Amino acid sequence: MDGCSLSMGASALACAIAGQLTINEINTLAAFLQVLGDALSLIAARQEQCENSR
Repeated sequence: MDGCSLSMGASALACAIAGQLTINEINTLAAFLQVLGDALSLIAARQEQCENSR
């Protein structure tokens, strides 16, 4: 999937989810997903670092 399709898909999903939630729920979900994304980035960076040091 190319970057534009992925971006458009994420945006459409965000709109669909946001339409079913309160503002507080949207903020909470957004914060959770940001932390999740940061954790996944950290895991990927650490795995890459371990693979490159072999």
